[in-house]
Amino acid sequence: MPLNPGQLASRPLHFIWICDVSGSMSHKGKISSLNTAIREAIPLMQQEADRNPNAEVFVRVIKFASGAQWHIAEPTPIQDFKWTDLTADGVTDLGKALTMVAEQLKTPPMTDRALPPVLVLISDGHPTDDFNTGLQKLMAQPWGQKAVRMAIGIGADVNYEPLQKFIGNSELQPLQANNPDDLVRQIKWVSTAVMGAVSAPKSQPFDSLVKTFIPIPQPPSPNDISSDIW
Repeated sequence: MPLNPGQLASRPLHFIWICDVSGSMSHKGKISSLNTAIREAIPLMQQEADRNPNAEVFVRVIKFASGAQWHIAEPTPIQDFKWTDLTADGVTDLGKALTMVAEQLKTPPMTDRALPPVLVLISDGHPTDDFNTGLQKLMAQPWGQKAVRMAIGIGADVNYEPLQKFIGNSELQPLQANNPDDLVRQIKWVSTAVMGAVSAPKSQPFDSLVKTFIPIPQPPSPNDISSDIW
C-alpha cells in the first residue's frame, strides 16, 4: 500500500557528530578549523532539512579525548541548533564515545518510526582506548547497524583502519581533509548530501525493520597533496 504524506510526516532523523578533541587537534589550527567548518555547515543543513519536510532532523554532538562526554546532549531540532566551540586536550578515547552513542541508539530513547541515524566521526589520530569494544557495543544495537556511518580523517597522520571499521562498508571510504578548505568542503558535503539521501522519501520505508539501501552521492575529492598543510 502506498504511503500517504501523513505517514511520512515528522519521522525523526538523528544526526550525531562524533568529534575528536584530543591534544593533537590543537596543532596547526585543526580544532579552530573544525569549529569554523561545522558552524558554516549549519545553515546548509537547515536548508537541506527544509527541502525534505518528511524528516524532522535532530542534531547533537559528542566529543572524545581523555574520556568522552556529550558536548550538545539534547537532540536539538536543526532549525534551533547553535554551535558551541570545541577545545582540544588529552588522548583519544574513541571507544568510550561509541559506547555512549550506543546507549542513545537503544529503543527507547529511539523510536521504531525513526529514520536511519547519521553518525559522522571526525578524527586526526589513533584510538587510545578499547575502540573495538566500543564499536561492538554500537553494532549490537539495531539502530547502530542501520545507521549511515561516515568518517572524516584530518591530516596526514590519521590511522584510517578504525575509521574504515567504523563505516563498515567497503564501498564507502573515509573522507580526507588535508587542510582547512578540505575540512570545510567535506563537512558541508556530509552535512547536506548524506542527510538529504537519508531523508529522501525513497529512503523511508514506514516499517523501520526493513533494511533499506541508501545510495550515498559521490563525495568531493581532497585537494592536491601540494596544498597539504596538516
